[in-house]
Amino acid sequence: MDLLNDTFPAIFPMARISDMPNMLGWNLPSDQQHLVHDHWKHFPDPPYYMHLLLALIYFVLMNVSLIGNGIVVWIFTTSKSLRNGSNMFVVNLAIFDLLMMCEMPMFLVNSFSGRLIGYETGCAIYAALGSLSGIGGSITNAVIAYDRYRTISNPLEGRLNRAQAAILVVCTWMWAMPFTLLPMFKIWGRYIPEGYLTTCSFDYLTDDSDTRVFVGCIFAWAYAIPMFIICFFYTQLFGHVRQHEAMLKNQARKMNVESLAANRNEKAQSVEIRIAKAAFTIFFLFVCAWTPYAIVAMIGAFGDRTLLTPFFTMIPAVCCKIVSCLDPWVYAISHPRYRQELERRLPWLGIKEAADNISTTESKQTTVVAATGE
Repeated sequence: MDLLNDTFPAIFPMARISDMPNMLGWNLPSDQQHLVHDHWKHFPDPPYYMHLLLALIYFVLMNVSLIGNGIVVWIFTTSKSLRNGSNMFVVNLAIFDLLMMCEMPMFLVNSFSGRLIGYETGCAIYAALGSLSGIGGSITNAVIAYDRYRTISNPLEGRLNRAQAAILVVCTWMWAMPFTLLPMFKIWGRYIPEGYLTTCSFDYLTDDSDTRVFVGCIFAWAYAIPMFIICFFYTQLFGHVRQHEAMLKNQARKMNVESLAANRNEKAQSVEIRIAKAAFTIFFLFVCAWTPYAIVAMIGAFGDRTLLTPFFTMIPAVCCKIVSCLDPWVYAISHPRYRQELERRLPWLGIKEAADNISTTESKQTTVVAATGE
């Protein structure tokens, strides 16, 4: 039995023979115990199979995201027909999603070890990657909403050229930098382990006014402001589309014709439905990705911290990773020209896209541009 007690923990840190459970943070050296907030030390260490289960989930998500976002970057950057201002934002979002995947190998090592590897430096790198990709992705979603509103509200002159789009792309990176670098260098806030202590994020548990102000500011900067921009521009987009379609119907009625849009496919969706689905999906993904984490951070800083169990605080990180895997499908896979490129370059995917049959009428052009983001 002594041999088993010595051997099993060495191979599987969480596989303990003793009936006495260890508490979170037990396997960190004494000089690194300051990294673990006292809140987590009151919870027992999770079973080792929980670490393995999360590692399996993250491994699948990592590969799905690498393939999906990698193909997006490859296709959009090497196809001349797809090199326009609007599609630069899709590529930028894919890059942020790929950056988030850089956390995955670190998490896998942490999970198999049952503890944080790299200690303070590893924690800072892990959290900084998550902060940069998360904040950058959220503000990129807002920029996409702005771009699509401009495109449909003014299809002739509202489109951003590549230079204008490049400036906005740079702005998204600059937007993400402050709340990535400040806690990394402990200028304001700090990064600490959370949940099962195999992931790291900014400190939202320290009970002082400085931490609460920091959490409030990052909540507004990374979540509330992008959310407001997304809601505002898509609300304006809906209003403009409905007004435009009403004008076309009134004009058609005066001319005693069924529709002003020539060659309209009867099976095609109406403008309102197509735009509503695209916009709602974008908004829904953003909410699913970051609302759970926003709730956890706000509870930690201002609410009842007894609600924050290790398992509960691991859920938001998984949500963010899942959404990063879905982004390529939402922003690119519905893009007709992108699908045509996939069909041409990767025929084994089995994608069948009809030839581009965009109508020459203004109404049809507006529909396609708004719905696909071309």
